[in-house]
Formats: sequence, C-alpha cells, structure tokens
Amino acid sequence: MNTNMILLLPILFPIVMALFTLAIKEKFSVRSFREKYVGVVLFINLILVAVVLKNGGRLVLFHLTDSLPILFNIDGMTILFTALVSVMWLLAGIFSFEYMKHEKNNESYYQFYLLSLGILVGLGMAGNYMTFYLFYEGMTLLTMPMVLHTRTREAHAAALKYLFYSVFGASLALIGFFFMSQFGITTEFTAGGALDMNKVAGNEGILLIVALCTIIGFGAKAGMFPLHGWLPSAHPVAPAPASAVLSGVITKAGVLAVVRVVFYQFGADFLRGTWVQYTWMILTLMTVFMGSMLAYKENHFKKRLAYSSVSQVSYVLFGLSTLTPVGMVGALMHVVFHSVVKDGLFMSAGAVIYKTHHTYVDELEGLGKHMPIVMWCFTLFGVTLVGIPPTSGFVSKWNLAMGSLHSGCGALSWIGPVVLLTSAFLTAGYLLSVSINAFLPGADFDYSTVENYEPNKYMTISLIILAILAVVLGMYSTPLELFFSSIAGTLM
Repeated sequence: MNTNMILLLPILFPIVMALFTLAIKEKFSVRSFREKYVGVVLFINLILVAVVLKNGGRLVLFHLTDSLPILFNIDGMTILFTALVSVMWLLAGIFSFEYMKHEKNNESYYQFYLLSLGILVGLGMAGNYMTFYLFYEGMTLLTMPMVLHTRTREAHAAALKYLFYSVFGASLALIGFFFMSQFGITTEFTAGGALDMNKVAGNEGILLIVALCTIIGFGAKAGMFPLHGWLPSAHPVAPAPASAVLSGVITKAGVLAVVRVVFYQFGADFLRGTWVQYTWMILTLMTVFMGSMLAYKENHFKKRLAYSSVSQVSYVLFGLSTLTPVGMVGALMHVVFHSVVKDGLFMSAGAVIYKTHHTYVDELEGLGKHMPIVMWCFTLFGVTLVGIPPTSGFVSKWNLAMGSLHSGCGALSWIGPVVLLTSAFLTAGYLLSVSINAFLPGADFDYSTVENYEPNKYMTISLIILAILAVVLGMYSTPLELFFSSIAGTLM
C-alpha cells in the first residue's frame, strides 16, 4: 500500500462524516448533538491537515487517461491554502453554532459545509491542472447551497448568479488546460512554468490570449472585474458564517488558481513585459478602485462588506500581476491577512444582524454602547483593512506598493500605489465611519435605552481570536514573510 495514501485523509474525512449524517438523521437534527459532531469533525480535520502538511508527499491516485493522472502533491502553496481553509472553517463553524439557531435547514447547511471543506483541502493539494479543475468545479457546486440556504427568491437568484459566473469563468480557464496539454512539457504544476519553448515558438500570440482568458476566468472566483458581480449578490442573502468563508476563503481559491496557472504553468517570464501583464494590472486596479467606491456608497451592511471584498482580493491579484518577488510576497501575505479580517468583519455583521436585526449601516448608531466587544473587534478589523501600522494590513500593503514600484511597468508602476492609497482612504470611510457612529452617536442619543446585546461565547470567542490575529500577525510577520519569500524565490 502506498504510504502517501495518508494525503487523502483530510480530503475524505469531512466528506465521509458529512455523508454519515444521512445515516443518523434523527440524532443530527438535534442541535446540541449536531454542534458537537461538526465541531469535532472540524477540529480533527485541522489536526489531519497539520500532520499531512508536516510529512509532505506526493500521490498519484489513478489515471483518467495515460497522460492525465489524478495527482496530489504538497508544496508551499498547498501549505498556505489548506492551512488557511482549515483554520477559518473551524472558526466560522464555531461562530455558526449560535448564529444558525435562527435559521432553518441547518442539517443540510452543515452537511454542505463539511463536504465543501473536504473539496477545498483537495483543491489545495491538487498537483496538476486536471486534478485542480475537477476539485474547482466541485467547490462551486458544493458551496452554492450555502448561498441558496434561505430558499428565498433573492437567494435563488444569487445562487444562480454565483453558479453562472463561476461556471463561465471556469470554462474560460479550461481553454488554458487544452493549450497547456498541447504546448506544455506537462500539465503538472511546475515551479517557474511548464511551457515547451520549442513548441511555443511562433505561437506566442495565441498563447498570450489564452493566458489572459485563463486569468480572467479564474479571476471570477476572486471577484476580479469584469466577472465580479456574484459577490455583492451572494453575500447579503447567505447566512453570515457562509458569507465569511465565501469572502475569506472561497475567493482565495480563485487566487490560488491564478497563481497555479501564471507561475506554475505559463511561467512569469513568458508574461513579463507583455500586453497581458499590463491588461491584468489595469483590470486589478480598476477592480480595487471600483470596489472601494461602491462599498463607500453602499448602505446595506453586508453588501458594503461584499464590495469591500471585490476591492481587497484584487489587491492580491495586483501584487501577483507585478510579477516581482516582493509583489508576490505582499500578495500572499494579503491572502492570509484579508482572510482573517474579512471573516471577522462578516462575523461582526452577523452578530449585529442576529442580535438587533439591523441590516443597514444607518441603523447602527450607538451600537457600540450595546455591543462593545463586537464593535471593538469590528474596529480592529477595519483599522487592519485600512492598513494602519502595526496591524497586518500595513505589512502586506507595503510589500504590494514596493512590488508595483519595482515592476518596471512604466506609468503603472506608480499608478498602482496611488490607487492602493486612494482605496485605503475609501476603506477608512466605509468601515471606520461605522465605528465612529457606533461609539460616538452624538448628543441626541438616548443613553437610557442602552441594553446589553452581546452575543454568546461561540460568537465572541471566534471574533476575539480573529481580532488578535489581525494585530499580532502584523507585529510578528517575519516568519510568514520568509516563508512566502521562499515560495516567490522558486517561481521568479
């Protein structure tokens, strides 16, 4: 027996445990049992992921054809993505135990929650284009029910929009697979790229078009313009814990896909200095500014955070588009920091909605008096996302700006930092204004109406852990920076 079969454990365990709930329907319908069951599964899977990542390895499970194996492999990007998924899925799961009490169809929600975890771990471990693509499509199909959860007309519309954008984007990306099969040495993810330059000679033009189509296609999941429209539709209708992982984790699957295609298939050298790089940079900067502006103007609480995600995830894509080591380090650091912060922001919004039923920003005046813990956590997340030192957001944005200045892309080299700075000001406007109104409601506020609306420990523990991480990861960022520098060093 192949000893590397252990790689399958963190993929199969949550999937099997999700399917097993169908055999214990009556028990699983009891909330107290369901919470213990899901919590234990999430915690055990986190341990399994840690063991697998520590041991490393490579596994060819089987062959679809002679040249198309289903392959799993542990590398730096695997460690980043699977560790992030496992930690955030656990914290969002703990938060959901209280939040989901006022929702229906909880059994199916947690079944798909566990199934999605297994698929996402498999996505992170995928060692070639075919394996990655199969898990990528599976991720879309299994996370869509979390958008659809409330079964309302709006939820149906948002779920269909999510499905359409995701499938259309994945179809664009599939073009890349066909061309890599023809012009690549292998479709296995190879640091630095896998193009056969002898075959490429004379076909550079068509391959550049294919590369851009693939980046835009996978960029749909990351919310990059022009395929960003699903995010502001999906988040307002999904339960807050689902919104948290959609923004904090699922969008990063799109980032992972772009990294795999650009740096492990086409190669940074093939794209550097071409019209594809410039177009990609322009699209990301457009998305950064547009998302920030729309968030600034939006009054719906969760929709404001959704537009914020559109902007912030394109910070990551912009850093990658610079095709510089420091830009990539900033991008990968922002993957982690944005996931921590945006999970926390959506959980904070969820706690507010759960306790007060307020869904619009202009209804939150004085809320800091009712929910000080939640709103202080929200404020720390906001400060981090703006990029104020010593929080983690400052560290990643500094590296992103340096990557832009070192990219050698003419005017775009300095336009990038200008757009990032403008977006930071807008971020302060649409997040910190909420905190100011919550804690300083003004002389007209009736303090006699103040009651304690703080949620229970399931919600507050997750929020406090994320708020601490948002600050501490910025103050002690060197280990992460060194790890991501080692990844970038193998790809540039």
